[in-house]
Amino acid sequence: MGHQVGQNWITLGFLSILWGGSFFFYKVLAPSLPPLTLVFGRVGFAAVALLAVLVVGRREFPLGASKIGWFLVLGAFNCAIPFSLYAWSERFVTSGVAATLNATTPIFTGIAMHLSSRDDRLTRRKIVGIACAFCGVAVLIGRDLLSGLSLSVLPGELACLGATTSYAIGAVLTRKLHGVAPLQLTTGQLAGAALVILPLALLHDGLSAWRGLGAETWAAWLGIALLSTALAYLIFFRILTVHGANQAVLVTFLVPVSALAMGALLLGETLKWNTLAGAVLIGCGLAVIDGRLLRRLWRREVPCPG
Repeated sequence: MGHQVGQNWITLGFLSILWGGSFFFYKVLAPSLPPLTLVFGRVGFAAVALLAVLVVGRREFPLGASKIGWFLVLGAFNCAIPFSLYAWSERFVTSGVAATLNATTPIFTGIAMHLSSRDDRLTRRKIVGIACAFCGVAVLIGRDLLSGLSLSVLPGELACLGATTSYAIGAVLTRKLHGVAPLQLTTGQLAGAALVILPLALLHDGLSAWRGLGAETWAAWLGIALLSTALAYLIFFRILTVHGANQAVLVTFLVPVSALAMGALLLGETLKWNTLAGAVLIGCGLAVIDGRLLRRLWRREVPCPG
């Protein structure tokens, strides 16, 4: 049993590196690719890879008119908009800051669910967790809001929060779509996102954005598409199927750690005190919302391995 618990955490750690790596890849690609073209490559290459998985696994892919419409809408809110905002934001902020603000996604999703459904109301515990997380956001961006750095950094930070808001809207809309398996849904979203963003990328960036790209740029572009998107989703669905949503959601706590470490070690990014303090407060807020740690500390729940 202990060996299984260790394997579970290794898998979660690996997934956090893949998803945290997307922020590393954004920073590497920012000087070479405009955001819209970057994101088109990410969702396009990933969609092709997941479609290949469906074909090899002989799994059907829903192509009804209503499903295609949903894939376009969900692809916009769950992929095209937030991915583009993160790609643009990292021209202003470090990869670690972007990943830390990304960790607020469950916070905004909880608020969106509360406002849109009677079945997902915010409890007092969740409100306390949300307040703690927002304190973390305030610590993280407040310094830039009040200082002379605001004009050079704050736009990127606000773009990250815009991305998490888009994810929250996408989560609400996703609940309205029924009868589509997770892998098919994600593949459809990525394909829909590619169709949404392609004309925008062509109009804004043109085909010239694809010319003269070096090997490092192509490697990072394929890395964010195949590793941080396609492979990451496959591992996430494996965790979701075998261990359930409660285990899968734990990766939210690990992604900022992985991204901050990669930013410091591979990109030479400086870890400022307000970034670390903000990350800790956001993590504490997520822990309060999740509730499991508190129940164990208060001995209201018997620890269960795995």
